[in-house]
Amino acid sequence: MLVIVAPGQGAQTPGFLSPWLDDPTFASRFQWLSTVAGIDLAHYGTEADAETIRDTQIAQPLLVATGLITALELFPHPADAFSQIGAVAGHSVGELAAAAGARAITAEQAMVLVRERGKAMAQAAATTATGMTAVLGGDRDEVLAAIESHGLVAANNNGPGQVVAAGTMEQLQAFADQPPAKARLVPLSVAGAFHTEHMAPAVGHLATLARSVSTHDPRTPWISNRDGQVVHDGREIMKRIVGQIAQPVRWDLCMETMADLGVTGMLEMPPAGTLTGIAKRALPGVETFALKTPDQLDDARAFCAKHGEASVIDTFPTWLMVVSPAKGTFHRADDAVEATVLEPGAALGDVASLRDRTEVRAPHGGTVVEWLVEDGDLVSPGQPLVRLHPVGAA
Repeated sequence: MLVIVAPGQGAQTPGFLSPWLDDPTFASRFQWLSTVAGIDLAHYGTEADAETIRDTQIAQPLLVATGLITALELFPHPADAFSQIGAVAGHSVGELAAAAGARAITAEQAMVLVRERGKAMAQAAATTATGMTAVLGGDRDEVLAAIESHGLVAANNNGPGQVVAAGTMEQLQAFADQPPAKARLVPLSVAGAFHTEHMAPAVGHLATLARSVSTHDPRTPWISNRDGQVVHDGREIMKRIVGQIAQPVRWDLCMETMADLGVTGMLEMPPAGTLTGIAKRALPGVETFALKTPDQLDDARAFCAKHGEASVIDTFPTWLMVVSPAKGTFHRADDAVEATVLEPGAALGDVASLRDRTEVRAPHGGTVVEWLVEDGDLVSPGQPLVRLHPVGAA
């Protein structure tokens, strides 16, 4: 199975976009998304220095636009993508690119949202002097305990040996003065403490805008940063993208879900390297491909063909089928056992894993056509649970 991933802020480097813009089609499409965002992204991706593209208001739209246009280069016929991609995920702002790629939102909606996201996060970061520090190595439990003891938040939990602590500059300095044993601390060049309570004002602004965004149920399983769950409801995807601004990124749980799905290949969209680097350590046996320049496109297509397989939800939208959000044991709700018609939002049961229990609901409701699992069955992420027919349909 193939998973496509989109990197988050910090992946950008000066001039990374230059070879891509040599293609007139890429350049034209990129100009369109730049126009939507109201930013000259071509300039920032080719001529601006590292300090300039560190700006949240520039970095985030630049990354999302690059991922979206590169996807069209990788799959000139977009329908081909859905016959190969088993799942998508994005790290932090990369979730917007992944959502648009899965057709939960449009590219234009993603660009408006990322423009406003970047502005709002930059404004929130300017309120208090905050930052982020990568913690490399050390004992995981000791690292997390040390972060908490200094009042910091593990804003990015990226898997074994890589956690990012975030908080005020004073808290980070105290943490640096008493680092966890056998850990190396690397201050990150970011504008503030992203994915913490310091970003709460940005959540409110984006939530207001998101209420006017029309969504669709994704055609490819979308893995959430919040908890690694597979989300199959466009409205829930939008809600999670908004809330994630002030919540930690659990990329470790995203990778657990990839393993549960049986992913054999991970392709990272440009500017690539960060997420495939993490996967090499955390997902042994999974082949990776970091797509950095256009001369790799033929090899990237061959990689997708090698690992690709169609997603079952490509042809079954949410109103026809409800899928499991995670790996575990499915327990059917008592009210759903004999039900022939499910109201929108009705509880179907839950999926219990070693970590927690996740409630499963039918977002759109409908007439029960067929239960695809029994009570007590083991299920995997994205596995169909019940097939529904919309109420009132002919």
